[in-house]
Amino acid sequence: MDPECSKLLPMLCRVLADRRQPLAEDDTCLEKLLDWFKALTETESSLQLLKEHPCLLELLAHALEAQDVSARVLAFTLRLTGMFAAQEDCFQFLQQGNLLLKLFGEAGPLGQVVWIVPGVRSGWVQGLRSLLCHPSALNFLADCGALDTVFSLQRDPSLFVASAASQLLAHILTLSMQDADKGHPDAQGSACAPTCAQEIVTHVEASLCSATTPQATQALHVLTSTITHCHEPWTEDFWRRLSPTVGHLLEGDPVPAAPSVVELLLSVARSPVLSCAAYGPWEMLARALGRLKPSQALPLALGILKLQRCPQSLRTQAFGVLLQPLACVLKATGQAPGTLDMLDRASDGAMTVDMLLSSKSACAGLLCQTLAHLEELQLLPQCPWRWPQEALQSAVVTILHLCGGSTSLTSSVGRQLCRTLAGCARVQRAALDFLGTLAHGTGPPESEALTQVFAVLLECLESHDSSPMVLKKAFQATLKWFQGAPKSPGGCELGPRTLLFLKELFPALRKRLCSPCWEVRDSALEFLVQLTRLWAEQAKFCAVLLASEVPQLTRQLLRDPESYVRASAVTAVGQLSKHGLLPTGASPEPPEAQEGVLDQLLHILSTDSEGFPRRAVMQVFTEWLRDGHAGMAWNTEQFMIAVFKAVSRDLDWEVRVQGLELAQVFVAQTLGQPGSCCPYTVALPQAVPPGPSPTALQVLSRVRLLDFALSALLDCDRPVAQKACDLLLFLRDKSGPLRVPVGSADLASADAALRRWREGEQSQVLGDVAPAVVLAVLGAVDLQGFQSRLAKSSDHLERSPQSLLQDMLATVDVLRGHEADCY
Repeated sequence: MDPECSKLLPMLCRVLADRRQPLAEDDTCLEKLLDWFKALTETESSLQLLKEHPCLLELLAHALEAQDVSARVLAFTLRLTGMFAAQEDCFQFLQQGNLLLKLFGEAGPLGQVVWIVPGVRSGWVQGLRSLLCHPSALNFLADCGALDTVFSLQRDPSLFVASAASQLLAHILTLSMQDADKGHPDAQGSACAPTCAQEIVTHVEASLCSATTPQATQALHVLTSTITHCHEPWTEDFWRRLSPTVGHLLEGDPVPAAPSVVELLLSVARSPVLSCAAYGPWEMLARALGRLKPSQALPLALGILKLQRCPQSLRTQAFGVLLQPLACVLKATGQAPGTLDMLDRASDGAMTVDMLLSSKSACAGLLCQTLAHLEELQLLPQCPWRWPQEALQSAVVTILHLCGGSTSLTSSVGRQLCRTLAGCARVQRAALDFLGTLAHGTGPPESEALTQVFAVLLECLESHDSSPMVLKKAFQATLKWFQGAPKSPGGCELGPRTLLFLKELFPALRKRLCSPCWEVRDSALEFLVQLTRLWAEQAKFCAVLLASEVPQLTRQLLRDPESYVRASAVTAVGQLSKHGLLPTGASPEPPEAQEGVLDQLLHILSTDSEGFPRRAVMQVFTEWLRDGHAGMAWNTEQFMIAVFKAVSRDLDWEVRVQGLELAQVFVAQTLGQPGSCCPYTVALPQAVPPGPSPTALQVLSRVRLLDFALSALLDCDRPVAQKACDLLLFLRDKSGPLRVPVGSADLASADAALRRWREGEQSQVLGDVAPAVVLAVLGAVDLQGFQSRLAKSSDHLERSPQSLLQDMLATVDVLRGHEADCY
């Protein structure tokens, strides 16, 4: 321990022992103290720590003797004692004074009034969990009677305490069996297992046979945790003894604690020991698939299909269970599941039909669960080889039609299903997510199925009833289907069905750009940006876009009252302008809309009151400069001057960071390497390596880039200063090859500039100066020192243990009229 901390620790222990001090009620401070002690005990001897700091032992003893001890301090003491006792020599030392027995035995906090506080019970469990790391602790556990307390805490009204108790039992069981000299318990009751293990197994078995679901649930949690974290051979006999009792749970109607049963069976199936054992879980898994309700069986089916090793018959059964709800939808709407045998066998699930028709919430929950599981399954490498793409696609399209109320049905089941799902945005969102995933496995190019998908997506986008989130999901699914859309036979142009859909899509997009809901306008603009990036090189797409009036509407949205929409409009205008898709001809727009796009974006950067549009402008400018946008080439220097002037005054630190990113791109282009030569020519040897010319540094001076970077180097926001430091280091490295003579006048100018900079005159440090002055300034500033200091967090000193103790004590002094630092 640090000497300064050693001096402060006695005072802190006295404060913690005084219930009148509010510090004893501060959970945050106590948690930080525990973190510090945990770090200490991982690197130092706990016994030595206690001997060198007797105040710690006094604090532990105080928790036992004081009748008015704070509940938080008692919980802190229990956890701290467990940390110390995790080392066996310190455990023996604490045992000598019966300290552990008084804290964790029956005569400890269990009989005190503070035991009613959940935090104390949780601290007791956590402390016991920490000290159970060696054989001596197991013997102590058997002697002190704490195991019965852990059993009772499994039924604690606090879920945190009950869960911690179950995890503790699993830990005790694992530790005791590992300590049993690698012995194997027999099938009749673990005859060669330690006493603790036998008691836990008996308790778990009795709880599984209990008529109360909470008791069975906690027992299942113990089993699951043990099997998940322990892969020793003894777990095979452990499972063989308890599996009949677990199997008996499946006979219940309904199955008690079904989610916990599913979790346990999947953990057994994943176990490298139990999955290969004679008492393996496969038969029980198959039985569970048939006994559980559809909503309970779906997670089990997904878990089975995600297993690396599994019998093919069980995998087929699980896949059928997962497909069953969609098969029922197809059958209810008068559609055959097709030639897929799996769907045919799954389509007669009476229980699934009943659940689909029971209520709107049950129907929506089952379908959303099914669609989410199938979406997850499709992305897995062990996805079933017979993936029914067309049938799934048909089912999802049908569900979306049912949600939109646009399907005419003859069967009573179909009509009831339509009434149940009509206007259900939750199912629409899940169906659109899965439909987007299905785009990765599209069938034959330009098929009828593709037309059906485009039709239902257009229906969602045109519907007056579609919620903003449904529209966002519809835009995302449409983009995914466009990304996988088949091209024409030549492979370069869009296919005829895709092109037809595109022509029908743009009127809907134009409508959404005019929506009174800002979320819809924002989603439409984001979709336009992605679509332009995808197909800007397609001539037919460009023709349809230009004929749709969407670019003009997009530019009008630069003046939208909502800042998020303005930011998205800036990004969209930047993409359209970059690809020459922003018309500039005469239009009935007001005069301010007729100004050049560059000037309009500069105006937003200088005047917009919100940060999002200004950040978007800087991102657009950086992309334009990097890609060589034609609108910036005519007068790049004037443009950079205007940008740096606006950005240097901006109050948003992210805008300033993006301004420095733009500056770095400009530096790289201005001082960049010469153009590459033809790869088929032989380069002549050069005596001097090529490098930037001195005039390039004059360009950087003229645009005030160095003034901007040096000012940002002293910025109060660390990310800005870090970016500025990186930029100046990059500039110094790039200008290194320059051989420019530096005279006395240049050095004087550099010294004057640096003096102004250090004194805080940030507006114009250098101005338009000679290249020699630039090099002198770059060489004089300790950029490596700045980089090292900026790499540390602003509170690196305050996060030290010494500072923590000082601040905790200072907090007490504040209450007595003294000052403390704000940390």
